[in-house]
Amino acid sequence: MCGRLVNLLPNEAMARLFDAAPSNDLPVGERYNICPTNQIAVAVSAEGQRRLRPMRWGFLPHWYTAPNDGPLLINARAETIAEKPAFRDAVRQRRCLVAATGFYEWTKGTDGARLPWYIRPADGAPMVLAGIWQDWEAGGERLSCVALVTCAAGGGMEELHHRMPVILSEPDWPLWLGEAGHGAAVLMKPAPAGCLTWNRVGTEVNSNRASGAGLLEPLPA
Repeated sequence: MCGRLVNLLPNEAMARLFDAAPSNDLPVGERYNICPTNQIAVAVSAEGQRRLRPMRWGFLPHWYTAPNDGPLLINARAETIAEKPAFRDAVRQRRCLVAATGFYEWTKGTDGARLPWYIRPADGAPMVLAGIWQDWEAGGERLSCVALVTCAAGGGMEELHHRMPVILSEPDWPLWLGEAGHGAAVLMKPAPAGCLTWNRVGTEVNSNRASGAGLLEPLPA
């Protein structure tokens, strides 16, 4: 599961990270609480060139007649992605990379309250998540949209949640983007032990309107 992202990287840094040509309409500024349906920067590869494009986080199958015509598909499960009609063409032909500083996950308190955790790479480097995308069009409306690929939790994250986004290391980017041939399915696996760290943060982030650096402040142990 991955329902909120943090991305503090400037667009220029993401373009350098991916060696991609940036679009001029990318979201700007540090973003501490990226929610589904928000625009995110996505690296795609076509005709021998990588591009950094803005896309709506929330995948729209081709049969949707409007963006709200069905469930909001923000994640695609690695175990079934090649079989699901909504995702199977995209995972074969339209894979992408999504840079993030970290993401949030929630556990339940003894009283049932949603308790947020901020999860990030242990080495402080940006994380790069596996995604799938497509251009959707209906009723005169056109949107580029993306879903993040998720897998069973690993790297110790099992204690927080049973799912996690697929995190790709730099040597694997060409294979995921389709630049290095076939066989990208082997990349859809949990993160290795020790690569992530996490801490509790305040419940302010439970609101999709919350923003600012204070959302990442760790709560006292």
